[in-house]
Amino acid sequence: MGGLDDLYQQLILDHYRNRRGRGRIEGASASVHEHNPVCGDECYLDILVEDDRITDIRADGDGCSISQAAASMLTEVARGKDLESALDLVEHFRLVMHGDVVPDEDILGDAVALGGVAKYPVRVKCALLSWLALRECIAGYREATATGG
Repeated sequence: MGGLDDLYQQLILDHYRNRRGRGRIEGASASVHEHNPVCGDECYLDILVEDDRITDIRADGDGCSISQAAASMLTEVARGKDLESALDLVEHFRLVMHGDVVPDEDILGDAVALGGVAKYPVRVKCALLSWLALRECIAGYREATATGG
């Protein structure tokens, strides 16, 4: 399994060095800032929603290779998803990070490479930071939409 682990490490490093979906969205439908006080990781996540679908998603911030690669992977896999599917995606990833399910590449795309992080509880919060930020973005968007904001 060393070969697959090496491939996953390379994939994580590639996403860290060449972050996809990096930046902010002016006029975003919802935005959230998440911070991990334990290690200092930060994530700013913006989504643009049209017809109940994430048409754009951007992440910015600073932190370790795990947190930043996870944000990059999230932007790739969540873009184009309807809000319910995006929430299902977040929940699957959360369960993977807690060791409750086996990562499914068809669901997670490149983020399947982060499955091994579950073995290191101190790093799980790093991997989850942007993913939980997406859940908060969707909740904020729905609340604003329901109240006419």
